[in-house]
Amino acid sequence: MSSVQLVSVFLVLLALLLDSGMSLVLPMDCSDIYNHSSSRPSGVYTIYPIGSTSAVQVFQRRMDSSVNFYRLWDHYKTGFGNAVGEYWLGLETLSHLSLRKNYELLVDMEDFAAAKFSLGAGDSLSNNNNGQKFTTLDKDQDTHEYNCARSHLGGFWYSNCHHTNPNGVYRWGADDTIFAIGVSWFHWKGHNYSLKSISMKVRPVQ
Repeated sequence: MSSVQLVSVFLVLLALLLDSGMSLVLPMDCSDIYNHSSSRPSGVYTIYPIGSTSAVQVFQRRMDSSVNFYRLWDHYKTGFGNAVGEYWLGLETLSHLSLRKNYELLVDMEDFAAAKFSLGAGDSLSNNNNGQKFTTLDKDQDTHEYNCARSHLGGFWYSNCHHTNPNGVYRWGADDTIFAIGVSWFHWKGHNYSLKSISMKVRPVQ
């Protein structure tokens, strides 16, 4: 985080302190920061999900091949990557967030022809992922006979196995060399098209 961003976070925390009558209220998510100052620029800010409108909290982002997402359970639990680049916030933090508020999910995607979608690309989540446990290469919690994370080289809420693989291998567009291992969204581009970018975000339900 740059010195400018550190100063910005300090000012936000100071404002929260003053607004609360000298009782410090730390921002639990990005919406807390936004709600105290909606004119703030987009950037990287410190949140405190374990304790203490409508900003979004990015919890997953793929945009290049700079970060390996084929990782162990402990990595997915605590988070990895860089918040301004390829990134996974962490299952533990996501769990704490979801206990405090009701959130809605936004998924932004882009293919290599520069077509972008946040809506209208079809639902590749609800049938195969809703209610599933998270599976990684070393912790098999999906409903398939084999470990879906190992079969599709990622980590996700797999079932038997997936219609989307946002944490799969970053490839460049259409590639059927190995079935369904790319960063895919089946109802838009199929199993063997790896997207240029995808980000998954949550925001409090209004």
